Amino acid sequence: MPPRGTRDVLPPEARVREHIASTARRIFESYGYGRIQTPTFEETDVFVRGVGTSTDIVRKEMYTFRDGSDRSLTLRPEGTAPVARAFVEHGMHKLQLPVKLWYQASMFRYEAPQAGRYREHMQLGVEALGSDDPLVDVEVIAMLHDLYTTLGVGGLTLHVSSMGDAESRSAYRPLLMAYLEAHIDVLGPDERERMRDNPLRLFDSKNPAVRELMADAPKIVEHLGEDAAAHHGRVRAGLDALGIAYVDDPTLVRGFDYYTHTVFEFACDLLGAQSAVGGGGRYNGLIQELGGQPTPGVGFGTGIERITLALEGTTTPERALDCYIAIPDQELRVTLLPLVHSLRAAGLRCETDLRGRSLKAMMRHASSLGVATCVIIGSREYDAGVAAVRDMTTGDQREVPLDQLLESLQ
Repeated sequence: MPPRGTRDVLPPEARVREHIASTARRIFESYGYGRIQTPTFEETDVFVRGVGTSTDIVRKEMYTFRDGSDRSLTLRPEGTAPVARAFVEHGMHKLQLPVKLWYQASMFRYEAPQAGRYREHMQLGVEALGSDDPLVDVEVIAMLHDLYTTLGVGGLTLHVSSMGDAESRSAYRPLLMAYLEAHIDVLGPDERERMRDNPLRLFDSKNPAVRELMADAPKIVEHLGEDAAAHHGRVRAGLDALGIAYVDDPTLVRGFDYYTHTVFEFACDLLGAQSAVGGGGRYNGLIQELGGQPTPGVGFGTGIERITLALEGTTTPERALDCYIAIPDQELRVTLLPLVHSLRAAGLRCETDLRGRSLKAMMRHASSLGVATCVIIGSREYDAGVAAVRDMTTGDQREVPLDQLLESLQ
């Protein structure tokens, strides 16, 4: 049995997930993003420094262990910090900026399993490193919007906000702290510790009493400095120019400490209370935090499981097979092995009988597999140099010369 919070992915769902991944790759590459693959585990410090000690991920959810050399290692809980670490380690700041990267990778978090949320999940993400232009933020949001739109994900609402810059946050923090200190009795020990580390994280609290308290707290978007306000306005103008609808959400903070300026999240009303399907934002201090030169960045992550759940009932998995080759004569099965092999080599997904079934049983087998076309080659057909090609939907059947079979099936 797989451990609680993980599960097997069977072929029908796997085909939906492969469709999501291939669509994402096509869209990401159309924007000029190249794929990066980072290791499944990293030194724990990458996430402690990168993600932040006030986050639930670092405090409660990481799978951390010591290896044979007594090093602390952690299974990757999110994708941005490893990409930032790779950017620093490989000197990518010397490349033409911004460096545009995308990834598809498993993430691991010890959190309560829910529909579409598992302790091991597959995430798609992009990171654009090396430009602080607000239009890069717009491009990243537009990419994720394109992905959902192309896949046909419905019921979406884009939430957008700003976490401000260092100047804005230093001016805002005392205001928020004063408000929280005045209502300290509402906060439990965990919230009080989080308040000391990063009071903005309380906007992301799941505690109903704290959420009610934070609804009336001063919001950072109401206290942005001139530069941060200009950045936020430019992002909104870019989304307006693209016709991408959004909601200004001053309580949106996302789940990581590294965010600055733009944060965004797509919510899907088909997913219930836990409606987030993907999101991200800008993280201008992360590269420096991991030992690199000051380098701005922006990106997003979206879980394939969440997208699959949002598409449930609206997307039909593509057929696993193109055709079924029925050869009822057992001697002919050996003779026709090269023919079947050549069809597969040409890219056709072909199944054939491997249990010595009768022709009638082969037809039932082909029907159960959902193939659209069945190719029947018995002794009579083989002697005549033809194959009987049957449309499994209509039952229509035609004869095709064996030397033209590939072209006919293609």
